[in-house]
Amino acid sequence: MKPKVYITRKIPDDFMAKIKSECDVKVWSEEDIPVPRDILEAEVAEVDGLLCFLTEDIDESIIEKASQLKVISNMAVGYNNIDIEAAKNKRITVTNTPGILTDTTADLTFALLMAASRRIIESNEFLKMGKWKTWSPFQLTGQDVYGATLGIIGMGRIGEALIKRAKGFSMNCIYYNRTRKTHLEEEHDIKFEELDHLLQIADFVCILTPYTPETKNLISERELKLMKSTSILINTARGGIVNEDALYKALTNGEIWAAGLDVFEQEPIDNTHPLMALPNVVALPHIGSATVKTRMKMAELAVDNLLLGVKGLTPNSVIV
Repeated sequence: MKPKVYITRKIPDDFMAKIKSECDVKVWSEEDIPVPRDILEAEVAEVDGLLCFLTEDIDESIIEKASQLKVISNMAVGYNNIDIEAAKNKRITVTNTPGILTDTTADLTFALLMAASRRIIESNEFLKMGKWKTWSPFQLTGQDVYGATLGIIGMGRIGEALIKRAKGFSMNCIYYNRTRKTHLEEEHDIKFEELDHLLQIADFVCILTPYTPETKNLISERELKLMKSTSILINTARGGIVNEDALYKALTNGEIWAAGLDVFEQEPIDNTHPLMALPNVVALPHIGSATVKTRMKMAELAVDNLLLGVKGLTPNSVIV
């Protein structure tokens, strides 16, 4: 008998055909909503493999119901949506899709930096709403990028790729990471700083660290107060790293200049959320890796990981 797999979102037909050639497949076909929890629980209980996305909370309760599950293939780099310890305890292999989206996410991060600093979205709306009546020397003025200090929190693949983009703008790059990376300091002419000092001196603070219990609310009221009133916060990592209530207060009180956000504590974020009403917030619907080329590569790796896992072979990118 073919192994059984469940896929929590539609994927391109070519990849579906590849899976169907080796497995019995069921797919949650609704595009607008994630698979409901009761359906996910029922499906996971009967399959050998699960291909899921960051929209699914694969917690201990779900994993306990997986009586024959061999592999969870997560089509994402981050895996905070999966209870890794619970999977490990049941000897379920968990995989992700690292490396593929590095440059794409770095591009988006720098795009957010540019858009927030130069008030691109705000200026576009200003024009479209017919507010442009005359030219004025200080109308819609923003912050300089060229030669500014970029502070990166989390120096992984994406952080290193962001440095390469920033160097094209002669930015002074500093970073904070749990473990210091002296080889990158020498290679890219960057400097390690403790978190508090980085927040105090950076013109741009870009969050690229994984979401863990240690990084939850890493940036909250105290940290935001350390930042300069002209500084800009960019988050393309995970929403829970930034306390959104504290961020809203900092933005409305003028404690920081602006924010560029691709991720939120609750996704999708409600359009009535207070942050959505602020002109100095550039908000995106979690599109960090959203290019056709990158998503296709992610899907290919996720499918390969799934098929190897259900056969009892070692997938390409194993977390546990």
